[in-house]
Parts: sequence; structure tokens; C-alpha cells
Amino acid sequence: MAKIIVFNNDTNRMETYYRNENEAMPYNTNRSLLVSEFRGSSQSPTLWTTKRTMQSWNSTRYLYGRPIPVGFAFKRPWEGGHSNQSQHYAGVAFDVGQRLSNSERNTLRNLARSSGVWAYVEPASLTPTWVHFDKHK
Repeated sequence: MAKIIVFNNDTNRMETYYRNENEAMPYNTNRSLLVSEFRGSSQSPTLWTTKRTMQSWNSTRYLYGRPIPVGFAFKRPWEGGHSNQSQHYAGVAFDVGQRLSNSERNTLRNLARSSGVWAYVEPASLTPTWVHFDKHK
């Protein structure tokens, strides 16, 4: 079971949830993001994110119209691959689409960019085999 801390941007308060790996993340619609997907390979018993990040995920998933395979979202710095300033450590970034075709990844990347719900969408030249988007603002 994971302890999930969510900053609610609307109330300016922290909220705490306890969820099993096969349950949906808080503020998630239609079970399109499970705790296990958000956690990825992280071994942390505590995860954190923001309500706005979850709402951005919901919008992206709705616009894409089909499941989005998640490589990972949350990752602590010492768990590999990211610096102490990583948006993954902040719980507001996603690396997705690793199992999609190049065409599907480009569609998803373009949709994420044009949706306006993400602060940053990494260009394909930097992440050719996945799509990175984050909500750092």
C-alpha cells in the first residue's frame, strides 16, 4: 500500500491518501492511471504529486482516446536517471509511450503540446523512444 500526498492547488492544502498498487491515483478519472503505473520502479513507500498534474493527465488521456502506457512518473533522485531537480522527483512528470510506434508517439507528443495542459513537452530529438511531459508550474 502506498501513501500518496497530493498538493491540492485549489485549496492550497496537502491531502493524504492510502491506495493499493492496483487502485487509481487520487483525482484520476476512469482508472486511467494506477498507483503502480505512477510509481514505476520507485521503491518509495510515499509518493507525491499535485491535483493539477492529475487533472492534466486526465485531459491528455481523454484527448488521446485510448490507454497511454506509462514507463514511470514518480522517481526519487537516487533511484537513477534523474537529477535532484527532476520533475519526476516532484511527482509532476511522466515518461510514457515506450511501447508505442513512432507514429503513435508523435501523435501523443503533438497532442500533449497542443492541449496546453502541460508546462513542458520534450521534443522527439531528446526523447525519441518515449514522450516526456510535465507540469512544473
